[in-house]
Amino acid sequence: MKHRIVVIGAGFAGLQLVKKLRGANCDITLIDRRNHHLFQPLLYQVATAILPTADIAWPIRRILDDRKDVTTLLATVTGVDRTTRDVILRHGERVPYDTLVVATGAAHAYFGNDEWEADAPGLKTLEDATTIRRRVLLAFERAELESDEATRTAELTFAVVGAGPTGVELAGIIADLAHRVLPGEFRRIDTKTARVLLVEAGPRILPAFSENLSAYAKRALERLGVEVLTGEAVTNVSSSDIALGERRIPTRTVIWAAGVEASPAGQWLEAETDKAGRVKVSPFLTLPDDESIFVLGDTAATVDAHGKPVPGIAPAAKQQGSYVTRTIRARLTGKPVPGPFRYRHLGNLATIGPNAAVIELGRFRLKGRLAWWVWGVAHIYFLVSARSRLVVTLNWLWNFVSGQNSARLITQKETLRDD
Repeated sequence: MKHRIVVIGAGFAGLQLVKKLRGANCDITLIDRRNHHLFQPLLYQVATAILPTADIAWPIRRILDDRKDVTTLLATVTGVDRTTRDVILRHGERVPYDTLVVATGAAHAYFGNDEWEADAPGLKTLEDATTIRRRVLLAFERAELESDEATRTAELTFAVVGAGPTGVELAGIIADLAHRVLPGEFRRIDTKTARVLLVEAGPRILPAFSENLSAYAKRALERLGVEVLTGEAVTNVSSSDIALGERRIPTRTVIWAAGVEASPAGQWLEAETDKAGRVKVSPFLTLPDDESIFVLGDTAATVDAHGKPVPGIAPAAKQQGSYVTRTIRARLTGKPVPGPFRYRHLGNLATIGPNAAVIELGRFRLKGRLAWWVWGVAHIYFLVSARSRLVVTLNWLWNFVSGQNSARLITQKETLRDD
């Protein structure tokens, strides 16, 4: 019988591992609760109507259709039996493994206030992106119908919580949508009066970047019309407003980009986790007490050579997937396994709006229009398919030349008055 490898999660880490195991003498089962692989770095562009969903997501079966060694299961994992070495699915089915790879990603973290999620959706899935797109576009439509000035002002107020790359990118694009793209399409409202807030509890935005680039990003956002509120912690979110300390700001659209927590994988594995629910792994990315189980990506609590946490970004996940591939191949062939995992940081990138981005590659720093082009080339390069690279490039060029977004469709059926 061939060695049985079960991979839970078809994100960057899991898919990288499966692709790199081509030709290995093993049978692979890939389990995911969605049927597509998602390019999360561009998810905010779906949420803000720049790209359609098909440009950043691809069916897993299509990606792996030539891999006869891979069985893909659309299923939800509910547990792992480490005694019998089985992965347990929702309806009781069991999938046996010899090697298990857990790469189940992360979800939004509301810091003990999960009730805020209904009024402040996060951005991790295609469903999240289309929900946010719907809410943003409907806010303008409701404002067009509204005769009460206070209510109209609340409809045209957008609050983005969290000023990491996702929050900065969302705030910049929403401001651009309101101030550059939509004017002229509405008759009763002036979309340029829309208020976009970027709320950050910390002292500055983009804290992973240098202070110089962080300050540049703040100035660039403010030029776009974004109000940057640092040192302001959210104390409540409701369907009608957001509270910052004792101050309440009427708004109907709040987007959460402030934190993440790991999947329940730590509970399945009965493993030790950190405060965010990430599984504490050995330097070889295995469970400390079970070398047959690897944990990767946002699910794992790992550190770099300097003892700093490895960031939850696509390059880190792909590096881990490649590393575990080498380990598994070595085990299968009886060769020495690689040394401990060493994360190689490729840099930080964030776009602020049209023609503005910041890039930090070691000591090399770049900002402005050139950084925006470099950012775009880097993201196009990492897209899965050649078709997607071409389509996204053409979409961006069209947006750049015409100033019009190509995906401003409200697809869910619901009334304007009841969001």
